Amino acid sequence: MQLTYFGHSCFSVAAGGRTLLFDPFITPNPLAAHIDVDTVSADYLLLSHGHADHLADAAAIAKRTGATVIAPFEVGNWIAGQGVAKVRHMNHGGRASFDFGTVKLTNAIHSSSLPDGSYGGNPAGFLVTVSGESFYYSGDTALTLDMQLIGASARLRFAVLPIGDHFTMGCEDALTASRFLQCDQIVGAHYDTFPPIKIDHARAVALFQQAGKTLHLPAIGGSLDF
Repeated sequence: MQLTYFGHSCFSVAAGGRTLLFDPFITPNPLAAHIDVDTVSADYLLLSHGHADHLADAAAIAKRTGATVIAPFEVGNWIAGQGVAKVRHMNHGGRASFDFGTVKLTNAIHSSSLPDGSYGGNPAGFLVTVSGESFYYSGDTALTLDMQLIGASARLRFAVLPIGDHFTMGCEDALTASRFLQCDQIVGAHYDTFPPIKIDHARAVALFQQAGKTLHLPAIGGSLDF
């Protein structure tokens, strides 16, 4: 599996012969100004919740690429209303099969309203399994004991967790989450984009290293192989 980071909480994973793009927030992000959003590919878009910093580019990318959007029910309804033709509505605890593998929606503790102020339903995370190999994206969330259920049910190659604090869990809670998940390879997300979520990179990496785990903070546009 190859992960490419596009800033904030946006990343793609190439797996199962498909490109899965998560929470696209590229054009409004000054840290990602060097990314040409029109070159970002996707066969599937996975949207964790309705906040603009997770779906600003979703409709445009979905319409340009013809990608299928996978999202919690209310977010799926909203994106369909933006003219996106292919939407798979899901909800918490549900698992669905696709041509690359399966996706299960997991619990996330956050809020969710859509850019027009309408109700965004419950935020979610995603447990993705491809040919027996799994990875987890928590979406925006606080630390929750529910993560233990994920660690008990799947052997994760990696997990993408928010580390910016203030609006989500910070590095210390993300480290605890990695223990709950029984996962040693963590990719940080939701940090540095806005002043309240700027982090000390060296401190964050050292915190995980001292616990025998690896925190990856890829450059925007950079890729990692798992």
